[in-house]
Amino acid sequence: MKIQDAYLIVTSPGRNFVTLKIVTESGIHGIGDATLNGREMAVVAYLEEHVIPALIGRDASRIEDIWHYLYRGAYWRRGPVTMSAISAVDVALWDIKAKAAGMPLYQLLGGKSRERVMTYAHCTGKDIDACLEEVDKHVKLGYRAVRVQAGVPGIPTIYGVAKREGERYEPADSAIPAEHVWSTEKYLNHVPKLFAAVRERFGDDLHVLHDVHHRLTPIEAARLGKEVEPYHLFWLEDCVPAENQESFRLIRQHTTTPLAVGEVFNSIHDYRELLENQWIDYIRTPLSHGGGITHVRRIADLAALYHVRTGFHGPTDLSPVCLGAAIHFDTWVPNFGIQEHMPHEEITEQVFHHDYRFEDGHFLVGETPGHGVDIDEELAKKYPYKRASLPVNRLEDGTLWHW
Repeated sequence: MKIQDAYLIVTSPGRNFVTLKIVTESGIHGIGDATLNGREMAVVAYLEEHVIPALIGRDASRIEDIWHYLYRGAYWRRGPVTMSAISAVDVALWDIKAKAAGMPLYQLLGGKSRERVMTYAHCTGKDIDACLEEVDKHVKLGYRAVRVQAGVPGIPTIYGVAKREGERYEPADSAIPAEHVWSTEKYLNHVPKLFAAVRERFGDDLHVLHDVHHRLTPIEAARLGKEVEPYHLFWLEDCVPAENQESFRLIRQHTTTPLAVGEVFNSIHDYRELLENQWIDYIRTPLSHGGGITHVRRIADLAALYHVRTGFHGPTDLSPVCLGAAIHFDTWVPNFGIQEHMPHEEITEQVFHHDYRFEDGHFLVGETPGHGVDIDEELAKKYPYKRASLPVNRLEDGTLWHW
């Protein structure tokens, strides 16, 4: 099953997507997601110059061998561009292998561990009341879990909240990174009130999540985790920048609030201390950033030893290819926790055909051989690439801070 051709499809139907398509001599093809928000063209260049030429003529069934060839051959490895490129290849090869076997991907991985995949929705608002209305809408759609983010008085823009009422939140809001203002003090004083309001209105059965987005110091995160314990969050995500894994030791010493981290991680080495010391509860690395199925399943296996579960990143800048493969992975992986769900725009779903479906707050996996997602290449050509960047933050005194 030799690889005959491989090429990229770069398109922007709603968001920017880079799709790698690999075609074998037998005509079976597979696709993978190579998107990296704000760095798409760096991934494109790396794939075209270094990866694709090395794939032609290789046996597509030797996934493990190809993965190590690409990883070890990079030498300066583990970076986001390299690992996103490897992810695209790996997911495409698993897609091919499952199609050749005539079975859905989850069966090739080992079969179902569950019948449905629980998801969480994003509920935001310019203030607490507006956020509560969004929660109400999503509860009525069947969601059992919601991530809540609300505006903070005195801060003009806040992560996760749309600029105008009724609009869909879009973080990549300009070609050149925009500069936003941040105040840790105002945030810490206000955000516990949001969780109190959610519990008062919706009771204790609804799972409530929150994303801090790397903005606190360890002791500030410890304070927040301790203060929100009465509202028993499902998780508190990305409390601090995680380059220093030991930061989580201090947070863990002060709170029993579950902690999630990893959407910006690229390899198992980013997690090693966090898992071995049992400082976190959920891993967040998506298949499209963490070396694909071959590598992320190793992270999941290591996490399982420490009672840590999966909670894959799933924003709209990850294409339905990534989401479709993730749903197969979620259906199989024994230590599944939850799957993030930001619905794609209708045009995105037209460009990327898929057989997974959403029902009553859960995803149901499809039975099509492979990961069940394909791309309409002709329609994709109608949506040329548009540069888009994530913002940066400054504190109120002008100091650059974490976004």
